[in-house]
Amino acid sequence: MKFRVLQDNLRNTLWERIDEGDLTGLRLAQQTGFKQAHISNFLNRKRGLSLEGMDRVLTVQHLSVLDLLDPSEVNKRASILPPSNDEFQNILLADGTVAATQPLITSMDVKEILKFKKTFLKKLKPESEGDREHWERFVVIKVDGREGMSMYPRLLPGATLLIDRHYNSLKPYRKGEFNMYAVLKDGTCTVKYVETAGNQLILRPHNQAYPIEIMTMDDGKSASDYLVGRVCYVGIET
Repeated sequence: MKFRVLQDNLRNTLWERIDEGDLTGLRLAQQTGFKQAHISNFLNRKRGLSLEGMDRVLTVQHLSVLDLLDPSEVNKRASILPPSNDEFQNILLADGTVAATQPLITSMDVKEILKFKKTFLKKLKPESEGDREHWERFVVIKVDGREGMSMYPRLLPGATLLIDRHYNSLKPYRKGEFNMYAVLKDGTCTVKYVETAGNQLILRPHNQAYPIEIMTMDDGKSASDYLVGRVCYVGIET
């Protein structure tokens, strides 16, 4: 990312604070020790700031350079996956909380790296709704005892699930079959069949000994906001 873009992003951030009433050009001038005309010229794109000037503004506004980076650009460039030059692709295994909420899996959240055939992954059809373009597509989770038994015999406790996070639609993957989803619930993943009724999600287990769960969707939210992704592969150790 070029320095000019960072300056533009800082300028936009400052204008947001000004529009919200949290900041004025005069106050920023007083905080930084710059003349008000200097700050005004920067905000109105008549001049730039030096590196020292940028540092001063960032410091008084409690900002970091990281706050000025475009998340989509970071996601495209940042990868912790080791390169794979054979027929297998490396996929990260993470906790359900991470898989459900983090578009990009960082190194501190990786529990294991598993391999899947590239030919298999390429055959999987995405069906995304909303902003999923910058989400790392595939992630692996393991289900605990209750989650595994609620979907028995399709799952077992400790089963390894490959989640396609670019498939967050209720559209059936195969005609006449129910998709199995990882669903965002209480900040982590639950694994169920999913239906909707009005503003509610109906989470159905495969094992009828377990209860159906009902989740009310927040205002402005749709089912796609809660569907972490479709379960497209199940690995069960024997």
